[in-house]
Amino acid sequence: MKLSELTQYLESLAPLAYQESYDNSGLIVGHPDKEIQQALVSLDCTEAVVDEAIAKGCQVIVSHHPIVFSGLKKLNGKTYVERVVEKAIKNNIAIYAIHTNLDSISTGVNARICETLGLTDCRILAPKAGLLKKLVTYVPSAYADKVRVALFNAGAGHIGNYSDCSFNTDGTGTFKGDEATDPFIGEPGKLQREPEVRIETVYPANLESKILIALFMEHPYEEVAYDLYPITNQHQQVGSGMIGELQTPVDEAEFLHLVKQKMNASVIRHTNLRGKAVKNVAVCGGSGSFLLKQAIAAGADVFITADFKYHEFFDAEEKLVIADIGHFESEQFTQNLLVEIIRKKFVNFAVRLTEVNTNPIKYLI
Repeated sequence: MKLSELTQYLESLAPLAYQESYDNSGLIVGHPDKEIQQALVSLDCTEAVVDEAIAKGCQVIVSHHPIVFSGLKKLNGKTYVERVVEKAIKNNIAIYAIHTNLDSISTGVNARICETLGLTDCRILAPKAGLLKKLVTYVPSAYADKVRVALFNAGAGHIGNYSDCSFNTDGTGTFKGDEATDPFIGEPGKLQREPEVRIETVYPANLESKILIALFMEHPYEEVAYDLYPITNQHQQVGSGMIGELQTPVDEAEFLHLVKQKMNASVIRHTNLRGKAVKNVAVCGGSGSFLLKQAIAAGADVFITADFKYHEFFDAEEKLVIADIGHFESEQFTQNLLVEIIRKKFVNFAVRLTEVNTNPIKYLI
């Protein structure tokens, strides 16, 4: 199949619009029309991973972390980033990254951590705002159902676990076309009064073009009346981190040992234990110190993440236990998640999980 088939599917699950401003998710090396037969999935794209892709005959590497975060000014092999990109280009291997956009969805990186730890009733810890918009349009009553269905099929009308959501108000529309018009209803030069339905529905901003095309295709009028409104509502299925519950509360030390085992962590750096049972657990794959306040506000007993700095541990203030398990350790199961996602959609496409341990941090035990 073409590389674009794979990337478009991944982006339908984790849209690039969901990535953080500093990120560089998407197709980094390669052309969308490239033919691919095999993909290699990894957490990081290193030289060893590119060598593995060459040896296994893979035409694309799907990694969680982008090999290029900021622009490359030179490509002469002096840094590992330049060497990876250069080797991939020379061997006609595409590189695709799915990073903070995969972190942000409710079925992504953090959901896999919650699943691994046996957490239930999981929800986004810090939902994102500014991702939703509202469409208002006016449709002849007889065509309202047809237009609504088209908008819903294009991705509008989803609120939480509900779909096909809209608000509808009956009214009367008036219009008068000049002699150059060819109105669907009425005659040029004459004022027309028409029973119409005002349809309101929310939609993800990244789907705006698709939704407007659906509106224009199904709306019967020559000139479609519509309004677009930005809204500040939080998107409850998109955001940073997650929080869930243990079915049975456990002792803090016992829980940390469980985390160490389940997450294959060599070391857990943590704050003082508080002598309280653990019930509510917040998680964030990768660097999650920015979510500490949200974890405390959500009532988490333990916050599992990585990359806390020395002074940031003080910020817990005995309100919860910070458990820093390491960046690689917190995200390592992302590779398995991606393999499962791709295999489920493309059953006849070869997907390989890397055999390279890309963790740059080693521990002397």
